[in-house]
Amino acid sequence: MTVVDDVLKPVQIAAQAAADKKGHKIVAFDVSEHLAITDIFLIASAHNERQVGAIVDGVEEKLLAAGYKPVRREGDRENRWVLLDYIDFVVHVQHTEERTLYNLERLWKDCPQIPLELHLPEPDDDGDDAAL
Repeated sequence: MTVVDDVLKPVQIAAQAAADKKGHKIVAFDVSEHLAITDIFLIASAHNERQVGAIVDGVEEKLLAAGYKPVRREGDRENRWVLLDYIDFVVHVQHTEERTLYNLERLWKDCPQIPLELHLPEPDDDGDDAAL
């Protein structure tokens, strides 16, 4: 079973929304062969809790505008690892420390990575290039 284009469209929207909020290390994995509950995991990192919240809000806002509403949102009290469940795909936004600790890429390394076309925002005046 492979991921259908109907699922790839909102994942691309979510990935771009995360990039727009300066999320970094944004990757998507096709987990459809290994999980029956979802097809894609989208993962993005943030440098602090406030940025995690901003990325999650940005993703949810862009997807709502496109007609997609999450069925579940978890972890937004601590904003260290927030999960947005859209049934066909799940968005994980993790603080950099949680991303390193739980290393979802290692857990799902046997799953194909989905190419994302991201238009990264311009770096801040201070030279911070956190979106990469």
